[in-house]
Amino acid sequence: MSNNRPIGFLDSGVGGLTVVKEAMKQLPNETVYYIGDTLRCPYGPRPVEQIKQFTWEMTQFLMKKNVKMIVIACNTATAIALEEIKKTLRIPVVGVINPGARAALKLTHNNKIGVIGTAGTINSGEYGSAIHKKSPKSDVYGIACPKFVPIVESKQYSSTIAESVVSEALAPFNGKNIDTLVMGCTHYPLLKPLIRQEMGEKVKLIDSGAEAVSEVSMLLDYYDIAADATEEEKQHEFFMTGSKKMFEDISHDWLNLESISTNRITLP
Repeated sequence: MSNNRPIGFLDSGVGGLTVVKEAMKQLPNETVYYIGDTLRCPYGPRPVEQIKQFTWEMTQFLMKKNVKMIVIACNTATAIALEEIKKTLRIPVVGVINPGARAALKLTHNNKIGVIGTAGTINSGEYGSAIHKKSPKSDVYGIACPKFVPIVESKQYSSTIAESVVSEALAPFNGKNIDTLVMGCTHYPLLKPLIRQEMGEKVKLIDSGAEAVSEVSMLLDYYDIAADATEEEKQHEFFMTGSKKMFEDISHDWLNLESISTNRITLP
């Protein structure tokens, strides 16, 4: 049995496009509907109740689009709202934290794992919980990098400013001997070359969003809702709450798609 309804992706801004890119690669038959709350980004410093409310608003928007699954492609929203949304909806809902934690445990040799994320993600302690649940002896070092998201959202991820911000933010890892680093925010893969430069070649970088797509793939098969293989071009749709031009610039840059359907919307 196939199901050609779209998969909904939501994020606080453009970061979730890193997850969409991986989804398009791993799941070429699927149609993507994406919403980025670029007007109210970043979510990291916001109060928990507000993050929950904003995540629900995006979820309800996608539900009206008749999606068959929702991917919370935002670590902050996953940490704060995933469990509640999962319990309420009747369709599968996937977050990005557990897949990222699993991948880190698979790759680490010395059980010293670093996690970078927004203040909301790091303060929630969700990565530490997910890792310690499976491996109580692992050492997890979390660092909040509040300046990373604004740099990505303003398309400065290749600038010298970005270089110095990344260098300064990751300095506390010196001497911690971590061998694996979870990029616990879907915006961060856009800064991957700078993070790699700072951490060195020996430290394995985990893209939590890309890991989540493997889980999506598995659930599509488990629930028997994968789309048919067709020759038709997929009608992906992208929605944002802030600047349409900035969103289009970054999405063209990152997704390498000839043309994309983008619409600016207002959430309640």
